[in-house]
Amino acid sequence: MIFLIFALAIFFAMNMGGASFAACFATTYGSKILRAKISIIFFISCVILGSVLFGKNVSVTLGKDVIPSELISQKSLFVIFLSAGFSMFISNMMKIPQSTSLVTVAAIAGVGGYFGQLNVKTISYFIPFWIILPLLSFGLTFVLGSFIYPPRSQNFWIYERFVNQRNKLRNFVIFASCYNAFSVGTNNVANVVGPLLAWGQSPWSGNPWSISSILLYLFVFAYFYGLGSIVFTGPLKTAGEQIVPLGLLSASMISMVSGTLIIIASICGVPQSFVMLQMGAIFAISSLKQGHEVTFSSDIARKALYTWSINPVITYFVSMGLCWVIFH
Repeated sequence: MIFLIFALAIFFAMNMGGASFAACFATTYGSKILRAKISIIFFISCVILGSVLFGKNVSVTLGKDVIPSELISQKSLFVIFLSAGFSMFISNMMKIPQSTSLVTVAAIAGVGGYFGQLNVKTISYFIPFWIILPLLSFGLTFVLGSFIYPPRSQNFWIYERFVNQRNKLRNFVIFASCYNAFSVGTNNVANVVGPLLAWGQSPWSGNPWSISSILLYLFVFAYFYGLGSIVFTGPLKTAGEQIVPLGLLSASMISMVSGTLIIIASICGVPQSFVMLQMGAIFAISSLKQGHEVTFSSDIARKALYTWSINPVITYFVSMGLCWVIFH
């Protein structure tokens, strides 16, 4: 059973990594700055760094605050990783970037719901972040982008300035994508690590919540998280090519806005959907370039919004159903 649990945890981490890779490097991929192989190397390195440095807060939140940690047994972990991993796998097969954090919380909440011990107060604390931050990502990007799009006589000097500094701007876009990967490491790797820590199995002898245990778990699963970028590249092409062509200016704004917001969530200990922040920013650029109606009536936009709203609900009930089968 232990081997199966870790296999499911690795599978889940890799599925999340595929979706997050799309969110981090859609800008550089869509604007043709980096090839996919180079993007993968940057992604893995930065995710590991971010998770080890700042991944502790969200790990503790997911391990202790959503449901009582004593409910996390081998069977519970099997349910959590199977239901969440399956949900992420379906999204990746549909080539739709999915919210890793919402799916994880839903899977954990399903276990708590089955036992009647779900911490509603914690979920209520999460919900404003899940709603406000994606809207803020859209709004901030839209406001910043409105100074640039559409091109007009008042802002033409901006284009001239950036054309003259094109090589520097390309380097900044690469930095911004790496910043995104670092920021997602501070938050989303904890989706796997938190439940494992709550299980109480320390890689060292002693307290599983010790700093050394947390850091080792974060390092190991950040690596597997990063490997997901090799296996699941469909969401990257979806985000980078099918929504809107991304230029260097828009790529920079998207990366910096979404990366900063996810770090704020990590500091607050909130498991936040980085994919939703990133896609919200991309939707803002698309709205400026193509209009709101074209953006939100597109197939990819409707699929994304449907997946974000329905998949966590489905995951919750799948988790509860598995609990009924396993614990009944």
